[in-house]
Amino acid sequence: MSKPSVILASGSAIRRKIMSDAGIEFEVITRPIDEDAIKSSMLSENANLKDIADALAEAKSIRVSRQAPGLVIGADQIMVMDNTLYDKPKDMVEARNRLLDMRGKTHFLIGAVVISENGSPVWRHLAKTKLTMRDFSDSFLDEYLEKEGDQILQSVGAYRFEGRGAQLFSKVEGDFFSILGLSLLPVMDYLRLRGMLLT
Repeated sequence: MSKPSVILASGSAIRRKIMSDAGIEFEVITRPIDEDAIKSSMLSENANLKDIADALAEAKSIRVSRQAPGLVIGADQIMVMDNTLYDKPKDMVEARNRLLDMRGKTHFLIGAVVISENGSPVWRHLAKTKLTMRDFSDSFLDEYLEKEGDQILQSVGAYRFEGRGAQLFSKVEGDFFSILGLSLLPVMDYLRLRGMLLT
């Protein structure tokens, strides 16, 4: 009996890179979900914020798993600051204002990973990381925005922590891979358990 394939249900370039760099064989299949509807519905019901990240990851995973055989990895990440949930900035003006709001403050990233098989979740993981931005200068911010460009609009915090965005921070508590959007080590533990990676 052949082992199941591994599928990443995410269009995120950094998630693909994390898995590729770790030597995991996988394919990418994405099927869109209505993230805004899920968030709005759960927020209106006063859902716990970590449950929102989990629900988004699960929805992505199950949506693909219903149509594709294998272990389907869905992942999502939300940012929380001052008990407020943030979405990705819509443009560079919003990104700049977001970073100014975050300057000198602490925020949290809550990342969820759900693996589904045959349309049902079989494994899940939640990670919370705590990040403190330094009190950077306006001139640093201007240079940062100019050099990073609109690629930062793909990040809820308007930073690529794996790149120049690391310069924004004074302190971080948590898993590096979780900050990037995929808790790699727990995922690999499960893939080993399922025989997808050598033990």
